[in-house]
Amino acid sequence: MELKTPLRDEDILKLKAGDRVNLSGIVFTARDAAHARLVDLIEKDEKLPIPLQGQVIYYVGPAPAKPGEIIGSAGPTTSYRMDPFTPVLLKHGLKGMIGKGARSKEVREAIKRYGAVYFAAVGGAAALISRSIKRVELVAYPDLGPEAIRKLEVESFPLIVINDVYGNDLYEEGVARYRK
Repeated sequence: MELKTPLRDEDILKLKAGDRVNLSGIVFTARDAAHARLVDLIEKDEKLPIPLQGQVIYYVGPAPAKPGEIIGSAGPTTSYRMDPFTPVLLKHGLKGMIGKGARSKEVREAIKRYGAVYFAAVGGAAALISRSIKRVELVAYPDLGPEAIRKLEVESFPLIVINDVYGNDLYEEGVARYRK
């Protein structure tokens, strides 16, 4: 399935756990330190450095680019480190997250409540994933180095829906099938 950002409610409603998606458009990078700063700004009712409405955040700290390249290896990081901050961001319009690994019960409930989706990018395929990234721009928090917020323009970024708006969890479904 082809999908473009920013994500709309009707896009989210079409997605089911297990769907394969090729995502194109703008995706922002952020990891736990950047998430903490974003939530702090929200709590202080201050302006965010990125829009959240309909946006997708990729949990990645890309490696430095080699000469002639726009970005280095850009594989997903484990998502649970962002779990304490995610419900607040979803409440304020975030529609998609990309990472690897399972999410907490609170995040899965927030995904349903606020109409969002959690995608997995394939871990161990960081060099391949970076080929989908066509443009990179530093947006905020340069002091965080590779964990700074960047704006990525992606084309046919390969993803798998893990948690959908209906409460389905591909990881749990996989374990249940295995146990049978």
